[in-house]
Amino acid sequence: MPINILMPALSPTMEEGTLAKWVVKEGDTVSSGDVIAEIETDKATMEFEAVDEGTIGKIVVAEGTEGVKVNDLIAVLLEEGESTDDIDAASDEKAAAPAPTPAAEEPKAAEPAPSANPAPVAQSGERIFATPLARRIAADKGLDLSGISGSGPHGRIIKADVENATAAPKAAPAAKPAEAPAAKAAAPAQGMSAETVAKMYADRDYEEVKLDGMRKTIASRLTEAKQTVPHFYLRRDIHLDALMKFRSQLNKGLEAKGVKLSVNDFIIKACANALQEVPDCNAVWAGDRVLKLKPSDVAVAVAIEGGLFTPVLRDADTKTLSALSAEMKDLAGRARDRKLAPHEYQGGTFAISNLGMMGVENFDAVINPPHASILAVGAGVKKPIVGKDGELTTAIVMSVTLSVDHRVIDGALGAQFLAAIKANLEDPIAMLA
Repeated sequence: MPINILMPALSPTMEEGTLAKWVVKEGDTVSSGDVIAEIETDKATMEFEAVDEGTIGKIVVAEGTEGVKVNDLIAVLLEEGESTDDIDAASDEKAAAPAPTPAAEEPKAAEPAPSANPAPVAQSGERIFATPLARRIAADKGLDLSGISGSGPHGRIIKADVENATAAPKAAPAAKPAEAPAAKAAAPAQGMSAETVAKMYADRDYEEVKLDGMRKTIASRLTEAKQTVPHFYLRRDIHLDALMKFRSQLNKGLEAKGVKLSVNDFIIKACANALQEVPDCNAVWAGDRVLKLKPSDVAVAVAIEGGLFTPVLRDADTKTLSALSAEMKDLAGRARDRKLAPHEYQGGTFAISNLGMMGVENFDAVINPPHASILAVGAGVKKPIVGKDGELTTAIVMSVTLSVDHRVIDGALGAQFLAAIKANLEDPIAMLA
């Protein structure tokens, strides 16, 4: 029987994507693991591999199609001995199937129809990813898919996994608990519709720019963040004279190795160390609990055309400045080419947004959930200050603002965290000890 190839979920948050390119065409033979298409998610373009072997019988979704929902049919794979007639026969058989005769009973309120070929679900409620062929073989052999480990892409259960598994009785479906009436949430305020806004500017010359997946995601997530995350803001001025002098000395010593440290590299290291010094701030909001992480995984905002990425430098507290510098350059370069894998820009507990190199002296950043805080970094500017002995002097001053999620971090704790960042940057030699 023909195998349906469905739009894959290439990241935990993906709901739809763009079928950017077909690498195969109808009539091509493919094996498990062969790249058959390129899928553009909200953040990156990723390769999609076949999980079964056979011949591409029909391409349902043309390349370049946007807004393809996860689990929508995109192509049909024919197994050995099958032809395109089998695709038509399967479609005709499905269309000709008689509708079930409703039993005589009291009229009920209309219920949403279940989707065709629903994906199996484990007793825990977690969805099980398996190919259609694997599901059919499991049903024939009486196997419970929740007890089978998948060897396909992203842990998907494929034909070989089911054939090599030993038969086990399927668990009886658990009794569905009575559902408590859900509290009616207040509907969020809606802005003006596109039509209303367009009418306001009907007599003006403008260009309409279509939103791509990344811009839609940014709009959705940051709207959610400002509506649901209780932000508060802490501001400090940081004197950079000692850091600039120390950086100059290090760069002279590293010149032969082709390494040049940026101020941003020091900021990353200072924040990673501060997360270790104030571990209660190394946390994320998880709905009904707080998760406190042990490593310092620091996300750094990278602007790209049409949006931004926040690649994550994992275990940043354990890495040298030169290692952090090299890793940041690599991540930023691949972010601009949209070549980052999901695990490289998801996660972390804290983020840095640095607009200082663009001349911005101070600003407030929006927290990227589930992070508990984000540091907005302004430009280092030479300013007059009052010295330790009361004399008037000058210093390179950098203004920073820490945006904090009050559900995770209270004011005094946030102030302690920001003070640790400031201390690390103003005494960079001790930061590296």
